[in-house]
Amino acid sequence: MKRGLTCVLLMLALSACQREAEAPQPRQDPAAPQSAADSPGAPEQSADAAPNLEDVIEHDPRYVIGISYPPEAKQYPGLAAELHRYAQAAREDLLEAVANLGEGTPSAPYDLSLAFSVVANTPRVVAIAADGSSYTGGAHGNPLVARFVWLPRQQRLLRAQDLFDDQAGWQAVSDYVREQLHAALSTRVEAEDLEPAERSQAIRAAGRMIDEGSGPEPDNFEQFEPVMGVDGRIRALRFVFPPYQVGPYADGTRRVVVPAEVLAPYLAAPLRGLFASS
Repeated sequence: MKRGLTCVLLMLALSACQREAEAPQPRQDPAAPQSAADSPGAPEQSADAAPNLEDVIEHDPRYVIGISYPPEAKQYPGLAAELHRYAQAAREDLLEAVANLGEGTPSAPYDLSLAFSVVANTPRVVAIAADGSSYTGGAHGNPLVARFVWLPRQQRLLRAQDLFDDQAGWQAVSDYVREQLHAALSTRVEAEDLEPAERSQAIRAAGRMIDEGSGPEPDNFEQFEPVMGVDGRIRALRFVFPPYQVGPYADGTRRVVVPAEVLAPYLAAPLRGLFASS
């Protein structure tokens, strides 16, 4: 990334962490094909059809936009299309909010800061993290958190609903994640100087958020990234939870690493060879 863009994104991230708005979360029917490459008989997307993943800086007195892409993503047209689609949705949301101002000027400039980074890059698994924030008014910026796991040999995204064949897998993941989050919560609350009644109340309130946001459904675990082993196989999945899902805004983004041995008994058959403990 160019040095100027780095500065812009840093300033945007520092300012946006104090604000809140609505994040773009495009959803699709899990049973429907997610891209042309997923559809039986569909031609593979050619490099000529790939979007142009160029870093973006836009600004005027009412808004600032900064978006950065990793050059590695350009090797995979289908993955590049997914990243571009997510970024464009965030950009369009911001510009729509600006348009709704009419001739007015916001008290603080609206802004979008979004950076894509490489988490894994192997012949069988490529993973990209999207992190940033968007401010379109209000007290805080809304965090933008998304993960994209691409399977180059199959030319498709690996989505949460692809991981397991039945509910037992999601129950195992949910149980493990809840245990880790509740343990971290207890440790954090115990470290605070609270009266016993206040401590109990804090654990109950935060515990409800954990339980509600980590129930055994794929939608609760749609953001994840692989933790790769030296042999090129996945040794764990790191599930990523945006603010408000399993804790208050002040807790930020939460992450729980689930080892492959927890996942292995339940993995869908086509995926087992990707995981270390399989």
